[in-house]
Amino acid sequence: MRYFIRERMSKMPSIMKHIGIINRCAILFRSERLKGTGLNGIHHTYIINICKNPGISQERLSGLIYINKSNVTRQLVKLEDNGYVRRVPSPTDKRVMLVYPTQKALDALPVVMGVLNEWSGSIFACLDGEELAKLEKTLLKISKKATETVEDDQNER
Repeated sequence: MRYFIRERMSKMPSIMKHIGIINRCAILFRSERLKGTGLNGIHHTYIINICKNPGISQERLSGLIYINKSNVTRQLVKLEDNGYVRRVPSPTDKRVMLVYPTQKALDALPVVMGVLNEWSGSIFACLDGEELAKLEKTLLKISKKATETVEDDQNER
């Protein structure tokens, strides 16, 4: 039994390495496809979530996409400078900034979704339907555990 646990644990860094490679390649792919738009490879998650949740607070957006508040603020400044979002103080609490998509963001949403679909179609083409369903189920399980771990850790602080 100990051998099995040790063997399983030794594979973890390798799995995380591959997840990291996939993520970095996805960022490069999106950046290339979005070149000239004022968006980069990480802005897709902002555009999607702000368009789906107009008026979302920066803090709520940070929690929704699991990116720390300072990085969210930096990216929102870039998106605001490029005309994709507008940030306004909350009418009920001036310390809270609410984020709204501009028409430019709404127009970019189908382009962003197209790039994401192109990437997914390309990388998942090597899997059959059963493999894809199993991978999705497994990643969902791991994602839930990851979010629980982060949320538990934040609640302890």
